[in-house]
Amino acid sequence: MTVTVHAPEIESRPIWSHSCVLDDLAVPYSIDPAVVERLDTESGWARRWTARWKTVQAEVICPVQELANVPAIASVPVRGFTWRAGQRHRPGLQYLLATGRMHGFESLAERNLLLALDFAGEVVEVLSQPFKMRFTTADGSEDHTPDFLVLLPDTAVLIDVRPGHLVKDKDLVKFAATKWAAAAVGWHYLVASGWRRQVMTGLDALSARRRPMSDRLGLQGELLGLVRERPRRFGELAEETSLPAVARVHAVHLLWHRQLAMDLTQPLDDATWIYPVGRA
Repeated sequence: MTVTVHAPEIESRPIWSHSCVLDDLAVPYSIDPAVVERLDTESGWARRWTARWKTVQAEVICPVQELANVPAIASVPVRGFTWRAGQRHRPGLQYLLATGRMHGFESLAERNLLLALDFAGEVVEVLSQPFKMRFTTADGSEDHTPDFLVLLPDTAVLIDVRPGHLVKDKDLVKFAATKWAAAAVGWHYLVASGWRRQVMTGLDALSARRRPMSDRLGLQGELLGLVRERPRRFGELAEETSLPAVARVHAVHLLWHRQLAMDLTQPLDDATWIYPVGRA
């Protein structure tokens, strides 16, 4: 996952629901390379910078260069999630089908990130507020807690979620330091500052039918068979089944589970084109 800004021509490309990854969905914040110059990256920096993890029994502090060796699965969030009257952000819990459990988030923007991760696939585990990193700059020491650590089969991704218009100068230094630390252990880093056009609207609609469903009437087979004949608009596809009202629900379920395909840059309605997987 690279931290770059999508060019306008990329923004206009389709996002195929059956094959997209997180990089296709998110708009990453571009980190100016000049910001790195404010960090202390002299020889031995990866030993001087530290990460503090929490477990149920104790705290674990390690040099940044050993991040990948920490048993992250045994950790708990280093910062608790609080709910109080009058607070401006919206914390909560989001269920992920990929992990089978609830995950904490501190804002609706973070909740959207969790939803996108669940759809993008290949997620092994998601850890909220995984550790607090202490790093040094030309002005002294600073702390930063990344929003999420996402464990994938062969690597990991550190993610910060910050809408682009809310990014401040002090955030840039923290983002640059986190990117630097992630690269030191072979991880990726992403600052999710927004989403491609229509993506969140589409994922929210599809997620309503992501949980396991029984199909005693065989409607999923009907839907897949019809689309294999030729792509159809969503409304037409449902109407050509033996029970259109129920078939709509199953079509959404198949879209979430990538057995049918659509362009996520388009709204999901009766006019949306639905394709067989492998032919979009």
